[in-house]
Amino acid sequence: MASVPTVASIGLCLFLLVAGVAGEDDFNFGPERKTHLHFFFHDILAGPNATAVVIAQGPTWNTTAGRFGQIVMMDNPLTEGPSLSSKLIGRAQGLYATASQEELGLLMTLNYYFTEGVYNGSTLAILGRNNILSERREMSVVGGTGYFRLAQGFAVGKTSSMNFTSGDAVVEYDVYVVHGDR
Repeated sequence: MASVPTVASIGLCLFLLVAGVAGEDDFNFGPERKTHLHFFFHDILAGPNATAVVIAQGPTWNTTAGRFGQIVMMDNPLTEGPSLSSKLIGRAQGLYATASQEELGLLMTLNYYFTEGVYNGSTLAILGRNNILSERREMSVVGGTGYFRLAQGFAVGKTSSMNFTSGDAVVEYDVYVVHGDR
């Protein structure tokens, strides 16, 4: 037998509905800010201090031009300059996967986690396609935390150096974001 809703349960549902709607306007992040960041990303696949490791590869990863099906987890340094010994400003943490059968096209999903200055503790979430053999490539900034709350924008990557034997690479990034003021 189906139960009939009580007046109390209907009242509770209406209260929760009104409380949920009223709460939508309770946040204010101040004026919109625009920030441009410039740094270098160090992807180190070889040696004892590797910052990126292969965690999976499909059965055909070595038979396609794009090494399709390989997944790499990373915790890569972000530095002010192209040298690994330049000032560390954060980490690129996440993963990338070879998502193309015809070229070296990566699916990138990661956070830039900043550890210096006004951005310390803040993150930017990156998602997109990265054709690593293209001179210039662009990925989306889809969110952020801390200083970069409500972030949206794009990251432009350009290979600074690449070792095709080891797979190690240094990528120069310019990141343009629009975000709330914390």
